[in-house]
Amino acid sequence: MDGDGERKGEFDGKAAAELVGELRQSFWNGKTRSYDWRTDQLRSLARMLVEKEKDIIDALHEDLGKPEMESFIHEISLAKDGCARTLKELKSWMKPQKVSTSITTFPSSAEIVSEPLGVVLVISAWNYPFLLSLEPVVGAIAAGNAVVLKPSEIAPATSSLLKRLLPGYVDSSSIRVVEGGVPETTALLDQKWDKIIYTGNSKVGRIVMAAAAKHLTPVVLELGGKCPVVVDSKVDLDVATKRIAVGKWGCNNGQACISPDYIITEREFAPKLIEAMKSTLEIFYGKDPMASKDLSRIVNSNHFKRISKLLDSDKVSEKIVHGGQRDEQALKISPTLLLDVPQDSLIMTEEIFGPLLPIITVDDIHQSFDIINSRPKPLAAYLFTKDKKLEEKFVRGVSAGGMSINETVLHITNPGLPFGGVGESGMGAYHGKFSFDTFSHKKAKSRLLKALVNGDIIGIILALIGWPRA
Repeated sequence: MDGDGERKGEFDGKAAAELVGELRQSFWNGKTRSYDWRTDQLRSLARMLVEKEKDIIDALHEDLGKPEMESFIHEISLAKDGCARTLKELKSWMKPQKVSTSITTFPSSAEIVSEPLGVVLVISAWNYPFLLSLEPVVGAIAAGNAVVLKPSEIAPATSSLLKRLLPGYVDSSSIRVVEGGVPETTALLDQKWDKIIYTGNSKVGRIVMAAAAKHLTPVVLELGGKCPVVVDSKVDLDVATKRIAVGKWGCNNGQACISPDYIITEREFAPKLIEAMKSTLEIFYGKDPMASKDLSRIVNSNHFKRISKLLDSDKVSEKIVHGGQRDEQALKISPTLLLDVPQDSLIMTEEIFGPLLPIITVDDIHQSFDIINSRPKPLAAYLFTKDKKLEEKFVRGVSAGGMSINETVLHITNPGLPFGGVGESGMGAYHGKFSFDTFSHKKAKSRLLKALVNGDIIGIILALIGWPRA
């Protein structure tokens, strides 16, 4: 066995069982429960983000061709903020929450105690391979759990970096990294966990959920879906197109679960929108976007072929109104706009997860609600308008994991908001305190009976006013 609970050369069911057994023993020993242990790990992770910033940026560029600024803002900076906020708030999060009691239980007091679940598994995604690995781990540590991180094998440089770095910064008796693909993930999923969080696609999400069901393990599934953008004619086009472009191509060239997947706008307004989008794309990425250093590449040849297949469909290929350039050797696809692709085309029935952006037109903007609601519930939905009534109808009438009005993707950066899906876009949520709560069990606790039995008058008084007994 090496220091990771893995036998040299393979990681199978036996190695996975041994690893989980070691972590469970560490958890039972109680070391992960203390405030000091939790904050020590979080401070070390925050230090790692500073000391290894260049290594992280280099790994992200190797995996995805991510521009340095995008890597810093969208991955490193958000991870730093997550550590900092958690360290600042953790003590208050850990305090028992007092709740009121009823006349039927008088005289008594009650509170909710947050306790760690135990040993948890984090399976992260390739598109934001650093942030989506670290952020759930921060939440699991903050809640006092032992944790195994399984980074995505599709981002091998980042996966390898996490495997090398973490043991030098965190407690390896309670926090481990396991690399690998399907066999290793299968071996891990065969074990009994106290919670699993998976970020990725719905196909694998179903596999994770089925494996968890065998042990009645609760899961958080962060999936995706076709995130719509409704653009009303009552907008500032310059502002709207820039914010759409940032959310689409500025987020890993469309390879993001919350990036805009398609636009719905009124038919008469579509030409103005398209011209404004073209101008914005030229400002952002130049006349030759294939040469731009501000665009990530497609992650690998399989995904390049998948996106090309969407574009080459007979129903779609003649609908391109801007872009469409491709370089398979460089794994580059330019920002591409398409107009009025058929609703039954592959590009409108599958999540695009790339730089293609279809624009669907309607006679009246209110018809957009029927289009959105006829599809599975998305992870995010966006609306650009100055019409307050339309905004109210959008918020009430569209079900999505999250929403932004006159903006895209920014809701994910607010730690005060939960991040999670609904329906086929996922279940459960995390970020900030929601991460702490996701990896905690809320245990009910009632006080007083013992004091009454023992005739402890002081204990009764303290219980009634909600003070702990020293």
